[in-house]
Amino acid sequence: MKNIILAAAFISVSALSALAQTAPAANSNGNTPAVATPDTKNPTAPVEGANSFTEGQAKDRIEKAGYTGVKDLKKDDKGVWNATGMKDGKAVSIALDYQGNVVGK
Repeated sequence: MKNIILAAAFISVSALSALAQTAPAANSNGNTPAVATPDTKNPTAPVEGANSFTEGQAKDRIEKAGYTGVKDLKKDDKGVWNATGMKDGKAVSIALDYQGNVVGK
């Protein structure tokens, strides 16, 4: 019985730590073209601004950047799409800005 309680406590703590991740902060000072190309990225990303990516386009772009299990995708008041997912076996918070920059942390 004690092992079951310890296992449940461990699983709960693990789940809470994944939820506690914060999304990369939006930067209001971007100086690159409106859409980043796949091989370039604004070093100040994510950049806030009017985002025209649909939810489906945002998820597709994030997945093409190498993230899997993308979920909880929501656009914030700064125009940045935020989600959670996995990359290289680690849970990460992901941001996609209007320029097409995908940032994970």
